Amino acid sequence: MIIMGGKKRIGLKQMERQQAKVDQAKAAKEKKDKKAAPPKERKTIINVIPPDAKNDKIVAEVKRMPVLTPYAVATRYNVRISAAKEFLQQLQHNGDVELVSGSHTIKVYKPCA
Repeated sequence: MIIMGGKKRIGLKQMERQQAKVDQAKAAKEKKDKKAAPPKERKTIINVIPPDAKNDKIVAEVKRMPVLTPYAVATRYNVRISAAKEFLQQLQHNGDVELVSGSHTIKVYKPCA
């Protein structure tokens, strides 16, 4: 049995109602997206110059840290990782910290007593 004919065409009134629903849904979604948007994060300016390894205040603060890694120093003093590595090497050379473990990627230090 073959049924002839196609899909029934909708009237103008029904077409207007469908378009109104679509427009209303878009407006609600835009309002929700606008309301739920998280605040934009500000980029912090990171220093290239490491902290002074001869400053007693900074050395005392570093000695209170249980474990010293370049990442921990970089986040605490808002400097780059490379500057933190250089700072820790200076402290090791001064005898304030000693190398516990390390590889070519990361070194772990501990404060000297």
